[in-house]
This record gives sequence, C-alpha cells and structure tokens, in this order.
Amino acid sequence: MKRICSIISSLLILFAAAAAAQNFAEVHPGVEFAQHDTIIAGKNVRMSLLRVDPAKVRIDVARAMDASIGVEKTSSIAERRGAVAAVNAGFFRLDRSIFAGDDVGVLMIDGNLISESTNGRIALLIRNGATRTDVGFRHVNSATELTIGGKRFELSGIDRERKQDDAILYTPHFHRTTLTDGSGLEIIVRKGKITEIRKAAGSSVIPSDGYVISASGTMREQFAGASKVGSSVKIRTKLMDAVTERMIDEKFEDIIAGVPQLVLNGRAAVTWEQERSSRAFAETRHPRTAIAKLKDGKILFAVADGRSETSGGIGLEDLAAYLIELGAADAMNLDGGGSSTMYLDGKVVNQPSDKEGERKVGDALIVTLRK
Repeated sequence: MKRICSIISSLLILFAAAAAAQNFAEVHPGVEFAQHDTIIAGKNVRMSLLRVDPAKVRIDVARAMDASIGVEKTSSIAERRGAVAAVNAGFFRLDRSIFAGDDVGVLMIDGNLISESTNGRIALLIRNGATRTDVGFRHVNSATELTIGGKRFELSGIDRERKQDDAILYTPHFHRTTLTDGSGLEIIVRKGKITEIRKAAGSSVIPSDGYVISASGTMREQFAGASKVGSSVKIRTKLMDAVTERMIDEKFEDIIAGVPQLVLNGRAAVTWEQERSSRAFAETRHPRTAIAKLKDGKILFAVADGRSETSGGIGLEDLAAYLIELGAADAMNLDGGGSSTMYLDGKVVNQPSDKEGERKVGDALIVTLRK
C-alpha cells in the first residue's frame, strides 16, 4: 500500500510540474514567471517559479544592509540594488542580538569571504562573466590561515560574534568596531602590518585599509606570544570540495550556502544526513525556497508557500521530485519557513508565512537584467 501511495504521489508531482511548465510567461527578456496551486502528498501547495536565462540576466548574492551582520527584507534588498527579481537566500542567525543576520555557512561576495563554512554543506557558486552567468553546486569547506612573522595560525571564523577560545577576523564589512568584550587580545592590522596590539580590550575600531584579529581564551595566549607591532601579516583563504577533499581552484564571485542538496545530475540526492541536518527538518512540510540549474542551462528559483489553509508546505524529497520534473540537473535548498520570499517587479508575489508578513533576512539572491 505504501508503494502504491508513493507511485500516486510521484505521478501527481509529475502532472503538477507539467502544468507549471506550461504556465510560464515572459515578464522581461530572459525572465519568466509561473504560479500555480497543486496537490502534493495530499495537501494543496502554492508554487511560485522564476526561470531565468543566464545569458540575459546576472545573479548576485546581496547582503542585508551591505554588511556582514544585520537583517533586511528581501524586497528592500532587491529595490535598493535595482533588481527585477529576488528570493531569500542563506540561513542566518535569527534573534534579537546585534549579531542577528550573521550567515550560518560559507558566504562570499565579490570574491571576499565574509562567513566560514558549516559541516561541508551544499553551496551555490556564482561566476558573472561579460556575456553570461555560470552557476555550480558543491559541498564546501573553508579555512582561513594567518601568518604572523612566519608563524601560521588557523582562524576560527570571520565577521561573527567572538566566543571562548576563538580567533576571529573582523573586516570592514562587519561593523565600525569588533563588538567584542574586554576579555580578548585585539591586533589591528593596516596595509599588511600590525600597527597596534590591545590587551584586555574590546570593540576595537576596524580600519578601512585593514582588519582586526580578535583572540580569546587559549587562542589569546597563542597570538600574544607571536605578535609584535610592525610584524607583517598575511591572510590566505582556502575553499575545498568537502566530498573530494580537493581545493576549489576556480575563481567564483559569490558563494552562498544552503542545506541540503536536493538534486545531483538529474536525480534526487537529499543529503540532509551528510550535512548534519535533521530528519524532522527534511520531512516536515514547511515553506521552502530552492534554486536549480536546469538541463537546458537556465536557472530556476522556486518558492513553496506553507503553514496556511491555502498552502500546506512541502518536504524536501517531494521538492526534489518536483524540481526534477521541471528539468533540474542540480538543485539545493535555501532558507525557508517564514523567510521564504519571492520578489518580482516591485512586489512580493508569494505569501510569506509569518503573521507580520515578509520577514527580514540576512541575504538574498537578486536578478538584474544585462544591458
């Protein structure tokens, strides 16, 4: 009986995807939109779909308020950046602290790594060329090495709250200061040289032409013994494929993490266990946001509404099956729940699930037209 229900569910997903494919309408050159209601696993689900031609648009990761921390609505990010469309993107710290919006996972914007990786999770890698945008999907690990006077250290993180036994790199993307307490050691670096060492100090001003290294606990003692004013400092960032354990040598402009992978080479590959997520997260019906590279080379953004009488959300296995029927070669899940938002031509076109309406998020994937 379970087998029969699974077959019926798969057929319904196939028919739903076929119907959606017929409903796409061009709203700009290279930008198509479709929205429809369908039945998935016994519940109505409203799907909002955006299909774009990478030769006619560019795709970028845009941070809330153009900073490493902070939150902003997807619609606001899009309007501020002159985008025709956008969806919410990575998972982020959601609380009322000053660190709200901090990305949970690897984040690179314009070639600058501003958040470290988490558990080798799946990531979208973006390269915007002169004539087209190329995207790829990989499980990514990152590492940031620091060399002071010939001695090498591995940093704990970038542009986030410093915790016990941490060594954090604070860049001008983060804030005016490090927002740290007075229990650490803070090394101010300008133009590649240490200009000041502050002991038992916090909230150091981050120089526009450099950065601050802030160390606590055991890391504080390590850095104190190796650091001198005037010493040269070098930073090296490494990106590695978490599956092959090989360096990622290609140059990418933007990278944003999600969790988990959904589709690999045209087949379902929901890797929530590998990425240390939970079965409940994967199987419970939630609002979802996903991105896929289609077999014809186009890029698809999908938002499933949920937590309402009109739309019941979707589990990740069903979402993967749905994207495959729409032609996905590779796909990944982005942040969802109350964050799930699709913006198009000046308005939010889906129904966010929070009672307050559209949620403020840490970052968004924005679509702009090529000129």
